[in-house]
Amino acid sequence: MGNNQEELETCVRLQGYDLIGIPETWWDSSYDWSVGMEGYRLFRKDRQGRQGGGVTLYVNDHLEGMELHLGMDEELTESLWVRIKGSTGAGDIIVGVCYRPPDQGD
Repeated sequence: MGNNQEELETCVRLQGYDLIGIPETWWDSSYDWSVGMEGYRLFRKDRQGRQGGGVTLYVNDHLEGMELHLGMDEELTESLWVRIKGSTGAGDIIVGVCYRPPDQGD
């Protein structure tokens, strides 16, 4: 990921985002060593069986997140869903990152 990783980390430090979603990461198992970001938990879903695609969500460590598995492995749209636990008295929220490849039919 190289310079893109550095640019992302700089932007995150300056802006203080709680959630960062990235569609079309193009990551695979060879990126396991380099995609973590201090202060964030990484959720990712890499494209299986072919190059490209993939989605990622970084969740700030002060938030409690849990990945949801919807059981739709054969879906046309690549997606990742995470439940963020609400503070006392507030409901949970569900955040998703989606990518629909341009070669998918309507």
